Amino acid sequence: MKLRLPLILALGCLLTPLSAAVRLPAILGSHMVLQQRSSVTLWGWAAPAENVKISVSWSTNVYQATASNGARWSTQISTPEAGGPHTIRLTAGNEIVLEDVFIGEVWVCSGQSNMEWSGDQKLNQSIEESPRATNSLIRFFHVPKSTANAPQDQLTARWVVCTPEEMLHFSAVGYFFGKHLQERLGAPIGLINSSWGGTPAEVWTPREIVAADPELRAASAEIKPAAWWPDQPSVAYNAMIHPLIPFRLAGVIWYQGESNVSTHGTYRKLFTGMINGWRQAWNAELPFYFVQIAPFTYGDDHLRGALLREAQTQASSHPQTGMVVISDLVDNVKDIHPQQKREVGERLARYALAETYGVTGLHYRSPQYRSHQVEGGKVRIQFDYVPTGLVAKGGPPSDFTLAGADGKFVPAVAVIEGSTIVVSSPSVPDPVGVRFGFNNTAIPNLFSAEGLPVNLFRTDL
Repeated sequence: MKLRLPLILALGCLLTPLSAAVRLPAILGSHMVLQQRSSVTLWGWAAPAENVKISVSWSTNVYQATASNGARWSTQISTPEAGGPHTIRLTAGNEIVLEDVFIGEVWVCSGQSNMEWSGDQKLNQSIEESPRATNSLIRFFHVPKSTANAPQDQLTARWVVCTPEEMLHFSAVGYFFGKHLQERLGAPIGLINSSWGGTPAEVWTPREIVAADPELRAASAEIKPAAWWPDQPSVAYNAMIHPLIPFRLAGVIWYQGESNVSTHGTYRKLFTGMINGWRQAWNAELPFYFVQIAPFTYGDDHLRGALLREAQTQASSHPQTGMVVISDLVDNVKDIHPQQKREVGERLARYALAETYGVTGLHYRSPQYRSHQVEGGKVRIQFDYVPTGLVAKGGPPSDFTLAGADGKFVPAVAVIEGSTIVVSSPSVPDPVGVRFGFNNTAIPNLFSAEGLPVNLFRTDL
């Protein structure tokens, strides 16, 4: 039996892969920064079984990948030490050339509004910095606000070079963090801003983490819907974090928590679960350096902000994490958006420089309560991370309270003795518990001699 020509052509199309345009996710583009001295993943889409060839200007190696029957391909390439600009050429049925690619350090900047805020919100520090913000060794990737009910592979954004105009629209904390890193390391810095004002941590957490835990499910149900941000678990993670995977990172900086003060009791579990979820997705022990929320009124409940900060302190014992304290960087406790973002970014950068990059001689940890001893009618407090001593600015140490067996806390007198504090009150002859800065709005004046504020604490847990 003879087959007609149209049928032969049709059968041939079924048996032979058709070439199609190779495509890349938005995170892979010209002007990007790739993590230095690493095996980084390049990936995208092409016709099933199509071969994709990748050449890079820093090496004579030619990398190859073959698209799966799901039209996705990926391959690993080795990156050299920091430098650039470089070119990456991808060839299949078409050709893509990525230009002005730098090799350096890549960080994600995420959280809610205090991470998101920029010159667009009239931040004076961003506006003042803008004329000085021409730096081709800093690159921005700004993820647009979006949600999805299932993990996504793609988003709409592009890498841009740091200019005065681009810097004005980028996270102020992220920019000042990146600028400090770039100056100290001398390497190109890639900053990926994926943040959304007002968002609770649940929306950044993979759905299965919340769904599998009854406490987290119950706490999530307490989050009140708002007109300006999502409130359902995982929806921001799905649309704004998952499309970045598996782009190789140095780590993450995080500034969030204000929208979780009403569920402070589960925040430690939620936040550390989120960190674990991101690390599992990237298959890497990503460093997470985060900002403890600042003093703020938070309505009639005078403790829930302090309790959230306490939960963040507890979360900082999670492996490969670190917390910066900013209780001194507030000039108005009725403004949930402190203006001093440069200092926040630089404190995060010092933490990363010390812990991730091994830079020595930096003072980056705030003093933190370690233990206490009752000495007659007084209580002596010992701290970790006090290299040379404690100082009080503008008067004796403030914001200490003391309680006896009745649990009623009253203002107390605190005296610095070397690297310890001795607390007492004539109305509490038999002290049982001490609190320091433990309310929503306290701005204590106690610091390490190196200038970092002492973290709040309570001994009556």
